[in-house]
Amino acid sequence: MSPVERPRHILSVLDYADDLPRILRRGVELKAARRRGRNPPVLREKTLALIFEKSSTRTRTSFEVGAHDLGGQSLYLSSKDLQLGRGETIADTARVLSRFVDVIAYRAFRHTDVAELARWSTVPVINALDDVEHPCQIAADLLTLHERWGGQFKGRRLAYIGDGNNVLNSLLLGAASVGLEIAAATPKEYAPRPEIVAAARGRAETFGSAVELTEDPKTAARGADAIYTDVWVSMGDEAETAKREAAFQGYQVNDELLDLAGPGAFAMHDLPAHRGQEITDAVMDGTRQAIWDQAENRLHAQKALIEWIFLPSRPARTRSRR
Repeated sequence: MSPVERPRHILSVLDYADDLPRILRRGVELKAARRRGRNPPVLREKTLALIFEKSSTRTRTSFEVGAHDLGGQSLYLSSKDLQLGRGETIADTARVLSRFVDVIAYRAFRHTDVAELARWSTVPVINALDDVEHPCQIAADLLTLHERWGGQFKGRRLAYIGDGNNVLNSLLLGAASVGLEIAAATPKEYAPRPEIVAAARGRAETFGSAVELTEDPKTAARGADAIYTDVWVSMGDEAETAKREAAFQGYQVNDELLDLAGPGAFAMHDLPAHRGQEITDAVMDGTRQAIWDQAENRLHAQKALIEWIFLPSRPARTRSRR
């Protein structure tokens, strides 16, 4: 890297949104390549550091397996074990880690901390979830829809039912950027961030889609091709559990809500799910869902994002590392 060259960070969906069609196609290719045992060595002799302030199943596993698939290694760093937990600044942590590793994925409570790490890091930083966005999850979600719909987003409608949280923020931006209409139903007090909505509507206008907000789950679900939900109480919001559970009554994704959707509609959930709250067992375990494909696609989408970071012009075909 030259002295003036800046690393390619992924802090928001907007950082890769203009390349989404290419990234999704590449995710499909990498998924097929893995099943043939032909992973590209994008991370050969490179190390991915994982800084996690929050517990994780899918994010940690998919990043660790993905790093291995791409020929590199991962290093898990709990924030409790780092000097961050004893008062070292984020800037100093970034400076030090940049001397040891080649890319950093940071799962944080605060977006400002992720941005601060990226500001001082001389290696790429990937937002692995914070309080504003979850860009890696949305890449996997769109990859799942890309597979289900043959790569055609135009004319499709995605409904989101539940909390206007980081997942919805990123989903609005991602859907708008591929020409997918999205309707989000949230209680008024739990609506998505206005600045995110404005940015999503701007992209929707550019890419020929629409962003609709409502407080009525049935309005959002009616005629939808897929219905997405998330937990009512995210990590860090546990003190509001009773208040949130009361506010989200009527926002459950169940068979009745799915029946309002279009033919062939299916449910989505980024997991972990609180069964019996935002989604029923019948939907989770039934045939009208794409939830487990979503979970698997975290791996393939993140590999495509990592390749996008390191290979602005990727190889024409996947090469074996054997």
